[in-house]
Amino acid sequence: MPKFHVQRSTVINDTPENVFAKVADFGTWPIWSPWLCAEPDAQVTIPEDSSSVGAIYSWKGEVVGQGEIEHRKLEPGKLIDEEIRFVKPWKSKSDVWFEFEPSGDGTKITWHMNGSMPWFMFWMIPQMEVFIGMDYERGLKMLKELIETGTILSTTNVRGVESVGPLRMAGIRKTTSIQHIGESMKEAFCQAEEAFKKHGIPIEEAGISVYHKFDMKAGTFDYTAGWLLPESAGDVPAEMASWSIPTVNAFRVDHIGSYDNVGNGWSAAHQVSRYMKLKQSKVGTFEIYRNDPGDTEPADLQTEIYMPLK
Repeated sequence: MPKFHVQRSTVINDTPENVFAKVADFGTWPIWSPWLCAEPDAQVTIPEDSSSVGAIYSWKGEVVGQGEIEHRKLEPGKLIDEEIRFVKPWKSKSDVWFEFEPSGDGTKITWHMNGSMPWFMFWMIPQMEVFIGMDYERGLKMLKELIETGTILSTTNVRGVESVGPLRMAGIRKTTSIQHIGESMKEAFCQAEEAFKKHGIPIEEAGISVYHKFDMKAGTFDYTAGWLLPESAGDVPAEMASWSIPTVNAFRVDHIGSYDNVGNGWSAAHQVSRYMKLKQSKVGTFEIYRNDPGDTEPADLQTEIYMPLK
């Protein structure tokens, strides 16, 4: 069977013993799970003694499928070794483990998976490595936030198919890696704001980012960040990028909270729309920002995610 390995790491400002204890406790998993964002009402079963060898955490849902994960070996402050067993959408088993090691005043945690696919799905191996890697990054980010602050600033609300548009925007177009999307987007918005001021274009509408293309192999996004334009706006200056769509149907998901966690909203959008068998158009997915991060608390940031449909 075609095999793959995925691993992702982060550093958490706490001791290896405390980070280990949080991860070993299956009772915390629904809080920082990178998958339940798509289906928070999925059935989750947590054993009474959830931090012991042999403890099994299980889930069942329409969107997230069905499966279970079992603690096989626990070395406090060092290692958690597990087996994950999927039932739906297809049956498979994988080895999963967490490694913990001191890093400065904190702990480096590395999340691993050795997995395999049915032979007839060998072509999905590169996609699995990318998507599971992105899931692991989101999960570790939430775990870090939970341990360091006691909370996670991320709420996902699946709105479903809605009519949106017509829309027209102007901004700065860039290409960046998944890892650097946050800093790249901040730079793009700063450059877009300067361009709006230079050409006397008032910023009257909501901010928007349009994703033109995701190169899965390279792990890069081609996007434009800027602001929606009012109907009265004239031509867009040549130095700026522009984008527009007529009125279309789009699958919408709202994300409330820190933009660092907006990937949870996108994951929910992709998982639920795939479950509903919706066909995405090629005009570009986009985010609309309903408040300004400069004067809004991270917990209150509102991001609307849209996936235009055919």
